[in-house]
Amino acid sequence: MKQKAKPRIALLREKAGLTQLELSRLVGVTESTIQNWESGRTGTDHIERIVRFCKALNCQVEDLIEYMSESPETSGAPPSSLSQIHNLLGTENPAPTLSSNAEVAPTQHATSS
Repeated sequence: MKQKAKPRIALLREKAGLTQLELSRLVGVTESTIQNWESGRTGTDHIERIVRFCKALNCQVEDLIEYMSESPETSGAPPSSLSQIHNLLGTENPAPTLSSNAEVAPTQHATSS
């Protein structure tokens, strides 16, 4: 009888110190997708396939993908530390907010008469 895999995503996410929202942004899915994966409501068949790939090829997950740099200043590799993840998400230092008195100058466009 085939045994259904139980996702360990919540345990690993909490161990990494990430919220569901932070993980969803890193993975590129919605927060509700993370919730569904963690609860087992939606299957993790794709993860099981990746595990089978790695076993068959005797490799690590990272070996399956060649990371390409999207911009000159990025190394192209995924974040390797929690501080890098927080830096990418902008969750280390709160973003500055405009005061209620601040005004944004409207853009002026030249018009011909």
